[in-house]
Order: sequence, then C-alpha cells, then structure tokens
Amino acid sequence: MSTDTQSVKVWDPFVRVFHWSLIALFGFAWWSGENHDMERHKQAGYAIFALVVFRVFWGFAGSRTARFAQFLKGPGAILAYLKTHDGETPSDGHNPLGGWSVAALLAVILTITLAGLFAVDVDGIESGPLADWVSFDAGRTASEWHEGVFKAALAVIGLHILAIGYYQVLNAHNLIGPMITGRRDRAKGESVEDVKWSPVAALAGIAAVGALTWLVMNGFKLG
Repeated sequence: MSTDTQSVKVWDPFVRVFHWSLIALFGFAWWSGENHDMERHKQAGYAIFALVVFRVFWGFAGSRTARFAQFLKGPGAILAYLKTHDGETPSDGHNPLGGWSVAALLAVILTITLAGLFAVDVDGIESGPLADWVSFDAGRTASEWHEGVFKAALAVIGLHILAIGYYQVLNAHNLIGPMITGRRDRAKGESVEDVKWSPVAALAGIAAVGALTWLVMNGFKLG
C-alpha cells in the first residue's frame, strides 16, 4: 500500500514514456513525411515500431494497469460501466471504453508502421527495409495502406482527445496529470494499491524489442 494516503500510483514509467514519446514521434513522422525528409521519416517509424511492440509486450508483462486483461472488457462490462459510472469515481487505470480506444490506437499505428516497412514509392526508389520480401505491386499496396490508415489514425486520435476533454472538463477528472506524474488522488475510502512492475521483465522486453527493431531496420539480413 502506498505510504501517501492522499494519492495512488496508477501508471508505471514505461506506460508514461510510451504515451508521450508516441505523441512526439507520430507528429515528427507526419512532419518529416510531409516535407519529403524520408530518412528522418524512416527513423521516426522505426522508433514508433519499437514503442508499439514494447507496449504490446508490456500489455502482458507490465504493471496492473498496463495489462490488456485489466482494461479490455466485453460488451457486458462496457454496458455496466455506462449504467453505473457516476462521473466522479476515478477508474483504476483505463475504464472499459478508454481501454478499447487504446487498443484501437495501437492497432492503427502498428498497421501504419508495418505497412511502411514493406512500402515502395511509385518510382521504386524509396522503400521500406522489408520491401525486398514482397513484389513491387505488393509494395505499392503497402504504401497505399501506409497513407490510408494514417487517416484512420487521425480519427482515432481525435476521438481519444475528445474523450480526454470530456472527462477533464465535464467530469473534472484530471487524466493528463497522472500520465505525467504517474499518480492520482484517491477516492474517499479507496484502498487500491500502487502499481508495481518487474525490472527483469522490463529489461527483457527492451532487449527483445531492440533486437527485433535492429533486424527489421536491416531487412532481417544478418550479414
């Protein structure tokens, strides 16, 4: 139990670093792509790929609130949340609706990065590191997906921002502060414990994701 009875730690540092780094890198990837700076665009893409893959790993091996099992609920749980949520009681991590918005965001961004790895431009000059693994036509299709799913990502991000604004302004829930500090105020009578995470699992995940990203960047060519 936390020694600070007024607050509780709800987000581990890896979730918070992922969140803010993804925002910065996604914006940088968009900017570099719009300015045809493909080298920096690729570098941002590799970093985003590593972040998202680690977040998927952390969704199984991370702290309580980071795990998919904690926030990905079925229709029954979502309906129950909508019926019983009073707008004042804070959630332990993501609520059932917010959890699925996180999953959707991870899915679209992972799709964008995977498509980019196989993408080929119309001249066949600029291409992703795995483009040699597919035909030119498949590479062009991947390029179209890379651009098309980006629009879907903007829609998901927009909904995510609107939801945060709804809770932040209308329900007076400070969602941004805890994603910076990792802590939120306890509700009256709340006995939830601080989140805990395993350094061994974190280091193993970082090492595995780093190795995978290096292989991807080099087209899985070891020589």
